[in-house]
Amino acid sequence: MYRYDKLPGKPALGPVATSVRTLVTTMTRNLSVLLLLAISAPAGFAQKPSFTVGWSVYAGWTPYYYLNKAGILKKWADKYGINIKVQRFDYAPSLDAFVAKNIDACTMTNMEALDMPAASGVPTTSILIGDYSNGNDALLVRDGLQMKDLAGKKLLLVEKTVSEYLFDRAMTMNGLRDQIKKVRLINTSDSDIATAFISDSSASATVTWKPMVSQILKQKGITSLFNSSQIPGEILDLTVVRTDVLAKPDGQKFAKALAGAWYEVLGLMSAKSPGTDKVLAAIAEGSQDTLDSYKEQLSTTKMFYTPQSAVEFGASADLKKKMDMVRQFCFDHGLLGANTKSVDDVAIRYPDSSVQGKADRVRLVFDLSYMKMAAEGKW
Repeated sequence: MYRYDKLPGKPALGPVATSVRTLVTTMTRNLSVLLLLAISAPAGFAQKPSFTVGWSVYAGWTPYYYLNKAGILKKWADKYGINIKVQRFDYAPSLDAFVAKNIDACTMTNMEALDMPAASGVPTTSILIGDYSNGNDALLVRDGLQMKDLAGKKLLLVEKTVSEYLFDRAMTMNGLRDQIKKVRLINTSDSDIATAFISDSSASATVTWKPMVSQILKQKGITSLFNSSQIPGEILDLTVVRTDVLAKPDGQKFAKALAGAWYEVLGLMSAKSPGTDKVLAAIAEGSQDTLDSYKEQLSTTKMFYTPQSAVEFGASADLKKKMDMVRQFCFDHGLLGANTKSVDDVAIRYPDSSVQGKADRVRLVFDLSYMKMAAEGKW
């Protein structure tokens, strides 16, 4: 075969043109080899399925910082042949990212699992019941104000979250339900709320959670009127996964890896050993806390340190009672969607297969299977 520059009647190519053509030919051959290798590569060389879990600062969720940093989550992800990315958010943006399907799993409360993704048409499954707030969330006031004094006053909180739920419950339990709409609610990000309340003397009250509660209470003249220990079990802290993700085999691997890593870390947190404080201090770094501060937060958090305790709570009739109050609150406040005509239009399915609401409208599922696997050691 003749080269182009040696064909009769064709002008000879210069050295630059020849070298460029040689380079192109070499690159083409190399690309062909790479494509051939990719096609013929064994399955083990294929890219691993990847998932993302989002978390925000809270005593019961900050362990995600440590299980990522310490390599525990990677160990469990490798066990199932997947990749898991951990991403920190402010709380409200984490919910938005989940609803937008930009992340596959997220830490959130039971109320937000119902009124954000579920109400937005994103069916959601709770795979881990981590804890319930037992004093972490609180209504704080300045200058000795009482609940009866809050009408017309400015109150900072993250709207459409359990902060609003706790405020509603506080006022209702104190016979002041008719005063709720008279309070001026100011939507404030959780990352800004402590500084905003401390620096703004015109704000009479705030509802937030620890560590912000602890930071605010250090200020002179600030007192707590109501906290979540007065409504135990109503503010649950969950890890949820989009139901469509769980419907896939790799999605189930993702859930198993999260559960395995979660209970490995909780075991380290609850161990009575010289190394426990070291683990807790490393977790506290995730919220820029000290060891003492984080321990104080845990003292008002009812952690389900064992999968057995979480399964027991998840299977209890008490969960249904608490969730019934939560879903009614969401409906009464228009949080289940503008077109929702009944509280039953956004339904919840429980581990015993019972449903609150319309059976064909299930949007939130409590799934105990992954916690049961952890309890039984069946990985």
